[in-house]
Amino acid sequence: FGLWVAGDTVWRLLHGGVPEATVMGAVGAAALVANLVTAAMLYAFRAGDSNKRSVWIWSRNDAIGNLAVLAAALGVFGTGAGWPDLVVAAIMSGLALWGATQILRAALGELRAPAPA
Repeated sequence: FGLWVAGDTVWRLLHGGVPEATVMGAVGAAALVANLVTAAMLYAFRAGDSNKRSVWIWSRNDAIGNLAVLAAALGVFGTGAGWPDLVVAAIMSGLALWGATQILRAALGELRAPAPA
């Protein structure tokens, strides 16, 4: 996902275009509410095994991403330019790659651990 967002960001940087700020804001706000509710329910599992931790990490990252989309929508609305969306897309790509790295490290650590007797 992070690599796809990074590639899409580069493509949009090269080809231009301004996203619709009102649509970005409406979708970002609705998704934020849903992801905050989900993240709150999963908070207790943030330190569990890699499966539980991965769900928590992705829910948390989705909520952070929704806040970033709202900021980008405000930036696009205020400037009339597409660069705020591109900046947020680059940040979201990094966030997704960072989350994937955390999950892979946790899963590999569990695979390397000795099996319980």
